[in-house]
Amino acid sequence: MFIPDTKLKTLSAATLMAAGCFAAAPAMAEDFYAGKTIEMVVPFGEGGATYVAAKFLEPFLEQHLPGNPQVNVRTRPGGGSILGANWFQQNAEPNGETILFTTSSTSNPYVLGMDAVEYDLAAMRPAYSLPFGAVVYVSPSTGIESSADLHSSDMPLIYGGIAAAASDLPVLLSFELLELDLRAVLGFDGRGPARLAFERGETNIDFQFTPAYMSQVVDMVEAGTAVPIMTGGSVGDDGVLSARDPAFPDYPSVYEVYEELHGEPPSGVEWDAFQAIGATTFNFGLTAYLPEGTPDEVLEIFEEAITSINADPEYQDKSQEAIGGYDLLPASVVTDSLSESLQPSDEVRDYLRNLLAEKYDVQL
Repeated sequence: MFIPDTKLKTLSAATLMAAGCFAAAPAMAEDFYAGKTIEMVVPFGEGGATYVAAKFLEPFLEQHLPGNPQVNVRTRPGGGSILGANWFQQNAEPNGETILFTTSSTSNPYVLGMDAVEYDLAAMRPAYSLPFGAVVYVSPSTGIESSADLHSSDMPLIYGGIAAAASDLPVLLSFELLELDLRAVLGFDGRGPARLAFERGETNIDFQFTPAYMSQVVDMVEAGTAVPIMTGGSVGDDGVLSARDPAFPDYPSVYEVYEELHGEPPSGVEWDAFQAIGATTFNFGLTAYLPEGTPDEVLEIFEEAITSINADPEYQDKSQEAIGGYDLLPASVVTDSLSESLQPSDEVRDYLRNLLAEKYDVQL
């Protein structure tokens, strides 16, 4: 298994600066959660990336939250995460004892304004996020050796995915932005089956999130059966997805690939759409939401706990293999940028809805 040579510190400088924004309150947190139980709602079935990450974080939250509460991960699958998120909206009390832990499969339908959505993510209060990178790779049979060759493949590009409005969306948007001529075959049960289709030669361009890429694809790269092309990128000092993913500093970001292919930075509604969906998928890939109305005191408690978890040597060691080695991002780092991503302009929302309806036959 590939393990990065250096400990990943996603937005670490921003994390440290923002942590200082929360005034210390020694008496505030000592026993806040004593004798309490926190229910972490995962709106998917067991075994997926969200469930695995939630179970991984469970003991660290129990150890570092004041009063050492019991944390129980509860799955509420259905509707591509919409049913569980709707349940949370209708039932969770703003007392810090119920958390919705989810991905862009929940935020994308919200951003798109899908009819089934009854939850208001933008009104909720994010407690922390766990970044999730993604790497796009191709088959060597395409003749593509680097991102510079994306427009000169030796054969038609075929991509396999789950659903256009789900976690595939930012990658499909990157293809639109880069004006790639490819055919998308959707309907796979997960990214694992999509990867197996790539291995069988049924598709020739694929992506995997960081943990799966590290455990399942790096060996293919080393064997010469997969060629890494780009990552979704990471938020840079300029506040946009222009930086390289810290897990894969040798791979260019979508932003860099666009510059390489077009000779100028990306702009326009295609870029704005990719940035909005890409941010919620990658930089805020797994986010823990608290209900609207949760008091600042609870957010401050989580702020201190997340800082403590990131500094925990056991977390630093085990997170490398379990979740890619990314630091957790506290609310002070996440809130403003996530809120902006969840509420794109009407132009971006209309572009997304039209693209999905017209090109991918998504019923919104």
